[in-house]
Amino acid sequence: MGRFNKDANTNLLYISCDIVFATLAFLLASFVSGIGIGFFRNGYFIIIISFLAIYILSGKNERIYNTTTFFYADRFFRRVTKSFLIATAVVSTLLLWGKQQEIDRGFYLTFLIFCYVALLFSAFFDHYVLKKKIMIKRRTILIGHIDRYEKFVRFLEKSNTEVSIIGYVSLEENESEDYLGNIKELEDIIHEYAVDQIYIMQRQYGDTIDVQPYINMCVEMGITAMVIMNAYSGGAAQSFVSSVGTYPVITYHTVSLNAGARAFKRIIDIVGSLMGIILFSPFMLVTALAIKIDSKGPVIFKQKRVGMNGRNFNMYKFRSMCIDAEKRKQELMHQNEMDSNFMFKMKDDPRITKVGKFIRKTSIDELPQFFNVLFGDMSLVGTRPPTIDEVEQYERRHWRRISIKPGITGMWQVSGRSTITDFDEIVELDTQYIDCWDVFIDFKIMLRTVLQIFTGKGAF
Repeated sequence: MGRFNKDANTNLLYISCDIVFATLAFLLASFVSGIGIGFFRNGYFIIIISFLAIYILSGKNERIYNTTTFFYADRFFRRVTKSFLIATAVVSTLLLWGKQQEIDRGFYLTFLIFCYVALLFSAFFDHYVLKKKIMIKRRTILIGHIDRYEKFVRFLEKSNTEVSIIGYVSLEENESEDYLGNIKELEDIIHEYAVDQIYIMQRQYGDTIDVQPYINMCVEMGITAMVIMNAYSGGAAQSFVSSVGTYPVITYHTVSLNAGARAFKRIIDIVGSLMGIILFSPFMLVTALAIKIDSKGPVIFKQKRVGMNGRNFNMYKFRSMCIDAEKRKQELMHQNEMDSNFMFKMKDDPRITKVGKFIRKTSIDELPQFFNVLFGDMSLVGTRPPTIDEVEQYERRHWRRISIKPGITGMWQVSGRSTITDFDEIVELDTQYIDCWDVFIDFKIMLRTVLQIFTGKGAF
C-alpha cells in the first residue's frame, strides 16, 4: 500500500473518541478515589497509557475501528467488552508482577468501572452522534443498475462509512428518469452535482464494462473511484480485500480461522497435548503392557491418514485389532454399517481383540494421538481424520471437511458418533464446525467428549 491509503478504512475519529473518553474516566476515577492530581507524581498515568494501547490494538483486531464494519448494538457491545477484558487482564497481570509501585486498589477498580462505561458510550457516540449528526458526508453517486444496489446501500447505512447518496448513473444510454444520466455523461454529472466519490458496480458473470477509462477520468479530476466486484457469488464463502504490493486482491474463503485464530488454537493444542501426555502417561504404560500380553503384534498402530487439505501423516493409536486387520477389511465391507463406503464402521467387528474392546469403549486407544497434536499433524478438536482410500472416493463437496487440521475429537464425535451413519450428515457437522469456529466451541466439544467417555455413549 502507498502512504496515501494506509489505514484508509480505519476510523481514526472513533479511536480519538476512545482515547478522550477513557482519559476522562481515568481523571474522574482519580478524583473520586481521592488520588487527585497525585497520579502525575505517582506514575498512575502509566496505567491509562498501557490500558489504551492494549485496548486499541485488541479493538483493531476485532475490527471495531474499521469503517466498513456493520454497527449492530449487540455485536459492538460484545466486541468492546472482549477488548476491554483483554486489556484489563494484561494490565492487571503487569501490575501484579511489577511490584516497584503499589497501586491503590480502590482507584483501579473505580477506573475499570468508569472506563468500561466510557468505552461503551464512545462506541455509540461515534455512530449515532458523530456519524449521523456531525460528520460531513461525502457526496456519492452509484453507477450501475438501481436494483443491484439495494443490498449494498443497506450495508453502507449499517457501516461507519459517511456517504450522502446523490443518485444513480445508468450503464445504458437509454436510461429512465430514475437516473441522473448515463455513464458517458459522467464528467458533466460530477460537475453538476459536486460529487466527491463514485461507486461502480461491476456486472455479474463476465458481462462487464471497461471501467478503466472512467477510473482514469476520476483520478485526473481528483474524485475518489471505487469498484464493487460483484462478479462472483460465493455462497458460503466469505471475502476480504487486501493487497500484494500495488496489486489489490479479493480473497474468497470458507475457513473461519484467520492467522491469529490459528496461532491461538495451536497454543491451546501444544499446552493441551503436553498436559494430556503427562496426565495419561500411567494409563498409556498400563495399556501398552496389556496389549502386549493379550495378542501378538506392535503396541502402537500406525496408519496413514489424510490431514489438512490432503496432507498425509502417520496417525498413532493403541492397537485394538489383530495384526492382519487391514487385509481382512475388504472381506467385511459388505457388513459396513455406514450408509456409504466413505467410512467403515462395524459394531461387532471380529478383528477387535479383547483388550481392544475395552480401550475402544473408553477411548483409551486414542491417547497416542496427543503426540500427533504435539507434532502439529492434528488438533485437539477438528474433523475426523479420514483414511487415504476414503478420500479417494470423495466428491468435490466432501473435500471441504479436510480444509482444517483433523482432531482427536470433534462435532461428529459429540453429536452421536456411531449412531450417525449418513456420511453427508457427518460432512455437514464438520463443515458447521469449520464455519462457526470459536475457542469456546472447542472447549465445549472437549467437555462433551469427556462426558461421553465416562458414559460410553455412542462408542463402538
